[in-house]
Amino acid sequence: MVEYRYLGNSGLRITEITYGNWVTHGLQVDRDKAIATVHRALDLGITSFDTADVYANTGAEKILGKALKGIPREDLEIFTKVYWPVGNRGPNNAGLSRKHIFDGIHGSLRRLKVDYVDLYQAHRFDYETPLEETMRAFGDIVRQGKAMYIGVSEWTAEQIREGHALAEELGFQLVSNQPQYSALWRVIEDKVVPTCEELGMSQIVWSPMAQGVLSGKYIPGEQPPAGSRATDDKGGANFVKRFMDLETLQAVQRLKPIAAEAGLSMPQMAIAWVLANPNVAAALVGASRPEQLDETVKASAITLDTNTVEAINSALAGVSNQDPQATYSVSPRTRPI
Repeated sequence: MVEYRYLGNSGLRITEITYGNWVTHGLQVDRDKAIATVHRALDLGITSFDTADVYANTGAEKILGKALKGIPREDLEIFTKVYWPVGNRGPNNAGLSRKHIFDGIHGSLRRLKVDYVDLYQAHRFDYETPLEETMRAFGDIVRQGKAMYIGVSEWTAEQIREGHALAEELGFQLVSNQPQYSALWRVIEDKVVPTCEELGMSQIVWSPMAQGVLSGKYIPGEQPPAGSRATDDKGGANFVKRFMDLETLQAVQRLKPIAAEAGLSMPQMAIAWVLANPNVAAALVGASRPEQLDETVKASAITLDTNTVEAINSALAGVSNQDPQATYSVSPRTRPI
């Protein structure tokens, strides 16, 4: 069964393997298969589920709401996010203004068919809204019982520090950040992670397998397998392309004997690598079919020994991005429309 970790210095415990439905639900996978995959996650011991209003333009939240119908609410930890535009592209239908945050939480609760979410996250930083306005809105949502905890996603260390200070002044707490993190994308290690450790915040990391590249299924010099994310013209291919150069794919192939020596599959080793970071509370995993989860959940409770971690890092030296400056280019300077 999947083990639990505390989220930041809060009392909330979440499954260290958390199910995320970005890209798959409402896009790559039909509704029945998506619901079946959520049910498999529950059977395997996953109780934490991450989504966002923007995923499939609200479609992912709707599917997750249907899939979790009938499960006792106290047995689940449900996360969602606000920032990107959904539905009509109006002048206030994006960002982290008080209006958009409240429109966002009401829409998410309706689609998820719940009275509250456990974690409500700022999907990006909004340069056009005063941070105090954003934090006051989140604080009011917590006080109204519509969200139990507040987190952010892909904020820089400085933004996290400023937001955390304002939240404390306003009587609530930021507990988490949701960044991209994998053995190929380590840009949070230099500044974001130490800041969060100091402030009592955890990471809930997405793409721990680098969009599937760390599974080793992309062979250098060969066409991507049919049906893989690299062939998905609905958005998946765009996200995975940064890892599809020849040098990176060759380096990933060097991981296969390391995984074999450790008695692990490539996905299990990739997920265990991110969970080895003590500031990581959970690794987000998705699946396009239920049986994929059977393998990935086995990464829970795996402890990689020092030699294995060093071998992984050595194999990926030169292709793993560790530049902290990459954290400063994620949030748009102007609100998307």
